Amino acid sequence: MLAFVDESGDSGRKILNGSSLYFVVAVVTFEDHDDALACDHRIGLLRRELGMPPGYEFHFSENPKEIRQSFLAAVSPYHFFYHVFALNKDPSKLYGPGFDHKESLYKYAVRLTFQNARPFLADTKVVIDRSGDRDFQREFATYLRSRIKAEDGGRLIKSVKQEDSKANNLLQLADYVAGVSNRHILRKPEGIELRRKYLAPHELSLQTWPR
Repeated sequence: MLAFVDESGDSGRKILNGSSLYFVVAVVTFEDHDDALACDHRIGLLRRELGMPPGYEFHFSENPKEIRQSFLAAVSPYHFFYHVFALNKDPSKLYGPGFDHKESLYKYAVRLTFQNARPFLADTKVVIDRSGDRDFQREFATYLRSRIKAEDGGRLIKSVKQEDSKANNLLQLADYVAGVSNRHILRKPEGIELRRKYLAPHELSLQTWPR
């Protein structure tokens, strides 16, 4: 199994100074490598159809409405599923000093997303959008493998690696899932419509916490 992880929003807590209300993590999974390759190829083909250069990155928050719809229409026929966890950073709801540290908040949100996905994971190769320095990357890979295990203690995550989303079409898909989900959770009309029209059949879990 393959899993691709990206997020929407930021890990800051200063909501009144421009930080996002939610930090949203999306885990997009493919049970079959051929399905992943087919979806990857389709995204590459879409660039050519839209007249984009080969290195163009599809990024939900930066793309206009027409490209967002084209991207989601292109990927929606493929066989993938996703889990989303949205951390509500409202200071009146989220307590604890650990949440004031961006790396700790990031690790916590990703771990809870994978905990929700755990019943569906098996020998999973995880790819995460690269962030932080190399020491943090190594620490995070160890953290995730040690925390996400089967009920009998068996291994569910085979490997964790970080890649640049500019060079990985399926990380760009995870970015889109996170972006649409964020806007859906905020009850923005575009997010509600895009999720309903393109992504809802692929959704296995969507949790917001704390309520």
